[in-house]
Amino acid sequence: MTVDTVPADNATPAPRPARGRGAAGGRPRGEGQWALGHREPLNPNERSKKDDNPLNVRARIENIYAHRGFDSIDPADLRGRFRWYGLYTQRRPGIDGGRTAILEPEELDDRYFMLRIRSDGGQLDLAQLRTIASIAQRFARDTADVTDRQNIQLHWIEIENVPQIWRELEAVGLSTTEACGDTPRVVLGSPIAGVAESEVLDPTEAITEITQRFVGDPSLSNLPRKFKSSISWLADTPYEANDISFVGVIHPEHGPGFDVWVGGGLSTNPMLAQRLGAWIPLHEVPEVWHGVIQIFRDYGYRRLRARARLKFLVADWGAAKFREVLETEYLKRPLIDGPAPDLPEKPIDHVGVHKQWDGKYFVGAAPLAGRSSGTQLARVADLAEEHGSGRVRLTPYQKILVLDVSEDRTESLVKGLQSIGLEPRPSAWRRSTMACTGIEFCKLAIVETKARAAELVEHLERKVSELDADISIHLNGCPNACARTQVADIGLKGMLVRDDATGEMVEGFQIHLGGGLGMAAGQTAGFGRKLRGLKTTAADLPAYVERVAQHYLAGREAGESFARWVMRAPEEELR
Repeated sequence: MTVDTVPADNATPAPRPARGRGAAGGRPRGEGQWALGHREPLNPNERSKKDDNPLNVRARIENIYAHRGFDSIDPADLRGRFRWYGLYTQRRPGIDGGRTAILEPEELDDRYFMLRIRSDGGQLDLAQLRTIASIAQRFARDTADVTDRQNIQLHWIEIENVPQIWRELEAVGLSTTEACGDTPRVVLGSPIAGVAESEVLDPTEAITEITQRFVGDPSLSNLPRKFKSSISWLADTPYEANDISFVGVIHPEHGPGFDVWVGGGLSTNPMLAQRLGAWIPLHEVPEVWHGVIQIFRDYGYRRLRARARLKFLVADWGAAKFREVLETEYLKRPLIDGPAPDLPEKPIDHVGVHKQWDGKYFVGAAPLAGRSSGTQLARVADLAEEHGSGRVRLTPYQKILVLDVSEDRTESLVKGLQSIGLEPRPSAWRRSTMACTGIEFCKLAIVETKARAAELVEHLERKVSELDADISIHLNGCPNACARTQVADIGLKGMLVRDDATGEMVEGFQIHLGGGLGMAAGQTAGFGRKLRGLKTTAADLPAYVERVAQHYLAGREAGESFARWVMRAPEEELR
């Protein structure tokens, strides 16, 4: 079926002057905002979406490309519209990071695909997990990485197999629709929604309604850029780094509901989300979500891709104006003012053995920097069936949880997970290290990440085994911050650096220190401290982190976090 992009169903406001100056005669230059009448595409991405709604590409994959093979794929589909169904071409093997920004797309493309599978809220049942594991083993060379967006990501996918993969996923209620592209991406949720002892409202029904009503909706399939969401009663998702987030709060008059935040996002221009100061009851969460995404669609900047995220519009408007537009133009009613959420005493960590509200337990285990496999996931499914109800969850920190375990079976499950390489009692280093896909598969990456993370964790477990505090380490292969580098204790941004010994340019990292999000009472969200010239080669990275960690352990005050210590530490101790 062919679909067209449907214009906004709300009344279009009278055009207002666009910000900025134009090239000719000082006329205002439009930012491509539809609500202001600027509908003509201003860059190739916008032109491609106007030429054909990307949701239409599924029919071509099923009816043409899967039969005729990779060489039959239209380049506009291959490097654009395929993303609307979770497909990216992989990086061709053997291309070093120095050539990432030099080569043409067709030179970087391999003939295989990465495929991202949605698991909104991180929720998987036994049939779904086994289906993913089987697909990974048969079609993806056994790859199945856990991402920090609660997705499973496969590699080595051939176009000929995509329709069969879709059939198998959809038979168990899974999808790759809008897992990428300028769309509403996977909705983050608490991995312990519905079982957490401290949860007052389970927002799963809101996540389900949003995904069923709006994912694949042609009226929302042409956004200025991606749209990331988080809905959780608990502050256990990175809510300040999403385009829209709902966090649980109790209103003194109206009771439990959700506080709404907008405009978060990291990448090369990091910004934290801002509170709208509104209290939203659970049943209104989908409506408010829909209003916010429509504002993004209609008012979002479409001229420059680098400024097309919602965070730039929120930064220019401010939270007060954003709320006013939401209320008057989209919801047609005022929202109820509400308080800020109360944060827990310390950040919520799902790793280990934890009690559920019903007296059963969940067990959270750490893969190494999200690296998993179909074989491993199949064993997780077996263990979940043997020890629990079969329910498994993924976290926004690349961890895997098994739910509904009776107390007398927890130790057996712990040992079973350890036997397949998943650690429910990891070192502090393994527990707090994340990494993006990196140069192994990603066409944007400059450096290797997964293998570097494994080497780093192994080194630190040997050299700084006495660590008794959380120091998060996030490795990213490029500046795009998929691993949330700016809000880690030690954020590592991949780049080429000069090796002092040889004078050659080699893989390395720019270092951010002391970043974090407001995940607990007393924590102040902020981006990492960047010292002039603070970089390291990849080879020297383990020794660098070891050195800084030792300085922290020697110089910290009682109960002082790494981030607080970084803010006052002498510069020489951070180098």
